[in-house]
Amino acid sequence: MRIAVTGSIATDHLMTFPGRFADQFVADQLHTVSLSFLVDNLDVRRGGVGANIAFGMGQLGTAPILVGAAGFDFDQYRAWLDRHGVDTDSVRISETLHTARFVCTTDADHNQIGSFYTGAMSEARLIELKTVADRVGGLDLVLIGADDPEAMLRHTEECRSREIPFAADFSQQIARMEGEEIRILLDGATYLFSNAYEKGLIESKTGWSDAEILSRVGHRVTTLGSRGVRIERVGEDPIEVGCPEEDRKADPTGVGDAFRAGFLSGLAWGVSLERAAQVGCMLATLVIETVGTQEYQLRRGHFMERFTKAYGEEAAEEVRGHLV
Repeated sequence: MRIAVTGSIATDHLMTFPGRFADQFVADQLHTVSLSFLVDNLDVRRGGVGANIAFGMGQLGTAPILVGAAGFDFDQYRAWLDRHGVDTDSVRISETLHTARFVCTTDADHNQIGSFYTGAMSEARLIELKTVADRVGGLDLVLIGADDPEAMLRHTEECRSREIPFAADFSQQIARMEGEEIRILLDGATYLFSNAYEKGLIESKTGWSDAEILSRVGHRVTTLGSRGVRIERVGEDPIEVGCPEEDRKADPTGVGDAFRAGFLSGLAWGVSLERAAQVGCMLATLVIETVGTQEYQLRRGHFMERFTKAYGEEAAEEVRGHLV
């Protein structure tokens, strides 16, 4: 199964604030906020929604095709992704702009404040999926992740016109999108991904009810934080999957991307939706235990031991043969 992952490619600058953001805000002065947080740590990591998801799929051996735009400084990042099983030949390289950059501070309660510099990501709107499909011999699914908004719209319309199944995953871009854009991006999606907060925001901005949105997509996949994930389909009982027990909570950045990587890999393997969600939750757990979005190590024996403990031997037996 050939899955293309479209989305941002970025460098993450991750900082840790030892206090609580909530303690720094004055209720009647929120209209004039001027704050500076003295942080303890700085980690510079590889990131970006598209690259994170593709990296996780590469770790699971499903050979994803990364589609996005990066800067002239991308050489080392490309080599890293290539070594970890990602097809980067469809990444557009800007001649003038730096790779996008995410700067994020996490507090003691794991709340986050972040800023995103677009950079070369703005050129993703120039990528045509037909060129990608022709190169790899066709596409079975395209994940349309958070990216340049015009690129997201172009990829969605092209998937519709070429009858390529697609998964809608707006994540960070929901905040800047209007209702009409969101309606265009989700209508007809085979999968719609969001977290619980984004789910409500999608309904508020589109003006569509939960039931109406569900009628317009094949599957609605909602991540629920520490409670796992819920998958809904019209006329079917919801599928709910919990999370494996965590060894520690090091950094929540990229956890949602890791879930998507595991879930999409499960689809590529041909396992059930429940098993695919379990793989996604297991991978997400590895990420939350690690600082950075691509710094975890996927060791087959360790992965399967924890997967078996969380979901049982029957589930593990269905997954074991696919995991390289």
